[in-house]
Amino acid sequence: MRISFLRLLARPTQAMRCLCVAVGCLALAGSVRAAGVSEERRTPIVRAIAGAKDSIVNIRGQKTISGADDPAAAAHDTPHKVNGMGTGIVIDERGYILTNFHVVEGVQKIDVTLSDGRQFTAERVSTDPAADLAVIKIAAPSKLAVIPVGTSSDLMLGETVIAIGNAYGYENTVTRGIVSALHRSVQVSDAQGYDDLIQVDAPINPGNSGGPLLNIDGQMIGVNVAVRAGAQCIGFAIPVDKAMSSAARLMSVERLDNNWHGVVAKDAPGAQPGLVVGSIEKESPAADTGLKPGDVVTAVDKQEVDRPLDFERAMLGHKAGDELPLTVRRDDQDVKLTLKLAALPQHSTAGADLAWDVLGLHLAPVSAQEFKQYQSKYRGGLSVTEVRPDSPAAKQGLRHGDVLVGMHIWETINMDNVNYILTRADLSDLEPMKFYILRNNETLYGHFNVSLQRKVTRE
Repeated sequence: MRISFLRLLARPTQAMRCLCVAVGCLALAGSVRAAGVSEERRTPIVRAIAGAKDSIVNIRGQKTISGADDPAAAAHDTPHKVNGMGTGIVIDERGYILTNFHVVEGVQKIDVTLSDGRQFTAERVSTDPAADLAVIKIAAPSKLAVIPVGTSSDLMLGETVIAIGNAYGYENTVTRGIVSALHRSVQVSDAQGYDDLIQVDAPINPGNSGGPLLNIDGQMIGVNVAVRAGAQCIGFAIPVDKAMSSAARLMSVERLDNNWHGVVAKDAPGAQPGLVVGSIEKESPAADTGLKPGDVVTAVDKQEVDRPLDFERAMLGHKAGDELPLTVRRDDQDVKLTLKLAALPQHSTAGADLAWDVLGLHLAPVSAQEFKQYQSKYRGGLSVTEVRPDSPAAKQGLRHGDVLVGMHIWETINMDNVNYILTRADLSDLEPMKFYILRNNETLYGHFNVSLQRKVTRE
């Protein structure tokens, strides 16, 4: 079975199946309160759309592709520019937007249009190619509406769902359907596959990628990602619990602000609101605060915490040394604690040792000028100078001259990045850890089994 991405830059097919113009646009949802409109017309679907529409954005961009990247072009075609479209979801009032990685992959200028027509150019903040998710940001002059987030843990077959997005460039298109199946595995290509997707019959089309799948209460329960090529109304969405977990890593203060709190969240989708503390990194700010595994963080300063993403959002923008009050539920009682952020420790030498001990790799920096020859979407990488026999790297076929550009959701631009990944308290939960290398102008991937090899933890 061939599954086709709703790729940002895919060529629209001749038959625009399941795109019904009569469905209408979000602008209609905003007019339901006009004089003479009866309350009966304000159906649950109308109310759901009205509550979510202001947090959904349209994305457009352009990139250069070759014939090999474009199924509609001949293999010998020279590289050419194509236009594309996608959708995004506001997940933080400061302008942070979640979308699919394939929507912004290779796009130099990301144009974002809000539901009220305002236009911005977004910057790429953080990406997770393996999960096909990315966070971008616009410089919004005022606070933006944030999408209401539900859970995908209690989805029922047959329940009503609503998809909103920039379908075929028709901005703010609304379609509806039902949940057709759960836990679908879909292999899109040799390099990209998905597990545990939601299958829906709500019409999803090119341009819907990165947009929300809503339940009848107007809560996001998935991120639209793919459609079955050649079929009618067989679409797929990433469950929101998985998407929000990935978004929390993409927006972590360690990744974006180079700060450190030391809290490792426990994956608890569908549970009571809050961040459930899974473990605490040694000698971290969280350890000094007195947080314990099993604690549930329900607020940071004045911001409520419903999930790990809210915890990271509350930390963003603060400086090392800032003290943040926490509200923690422990043994059915509220406890007040204060967490003092710290700068992320640097371990360049340790990173080199860990790479050899754990992965079996000696790595060397690649200068920015040298890295340009790869014409890669990655920002940098580390060159493999030696591979230890019988190591995890050797078993995966890595060799001298390969350039390691990423592990799991993190880039490996320098040895500090490698050390950060290999000393994480939740390393075993990330196995098998996906990695990405550049070789002969190709991006290849494999999986490391590393937890049994790890000899050093963060000091």
